[in-house]
Amino acid sequence: MGKKKRTSADQKAERRLEEERRLEERRARRDRRAKPSFVPVERRAGGERRMNDRRRAGSFLTDVQELRRRARQHIEEGAVTSGYTADREKVIAILNEALATEIVCILRYKRHYFMATGIHANAVAAEFLEHANDEQGHADQIARRITQIGGEPNFNPQGLASRSHSQYAEGSSLVEMIREDLVAERIAIESYGAIVRFLGDRDIVSRRMMEGILADEEDHADDLKNLLATLDPTKPGE
Repeated sequence: MGKKKRTSADQKAERRLEEERRLEERRARRDRRAKPSFVPVERRAGGERRMNDRRRAGSFLTDVQELRRRARQHIEEGAVTSGYTADREKVIAILNEALATEIVCILRYKRHYFMATGIHANAVAAEFLEHANDEQGHADQIARRITQIGGEPNFNPQGLASRSHSQYAEGSSLVEMIREDLVAERIAIESYGAIVRFLGDRDIVSRRMMEGILADEEDHADDLKNLLATLDPTKPGE
């Protein structure tokens, strides 16, 4: 039997089959290839973050170990650690001056509370007593902080007036009492502001305590200014 003659259609079909075979081979080779050696940016970034986190964690753990070691040293110093950078003796002296200031303010407000007379006496006396109680709270805070940093709060009456920044002024009338208290509060505001600036970041706890006390003294001054304006409009607070 003679060989069948190939037509052009047969040749085209063969070429198409050959192209399909080669395409399948290319796909197969592509599938057999190893996975790409590069890491997508997202995965690489995530891996770097995890590595940095581990490094930071290791550094932090090292810091914790150092903190624990330092905490065991000089344990008798209580709240004062090696991170306390202020001049402790100077801070204790300054806080004792603030303590004396508060004690003098307590005594002055107490006298004014009991000596208040006149038509407005009850309302003004109540304000004096409230301020006296606030100052007592301030004194307690300061004394407690002094002991925390290894000092001794000075409650000795001898030299109290000289240690205090404000003065003990009695006043003979209700208006004079208010004026003297207002002057004393203004002095405390000035001196406590200076103490806050002095402490800065060297004794953060003492600074925050004094900032809170300073805010109370400003409120007291505002109360007294309003009382003075009500009782004696011709003598506004200085």
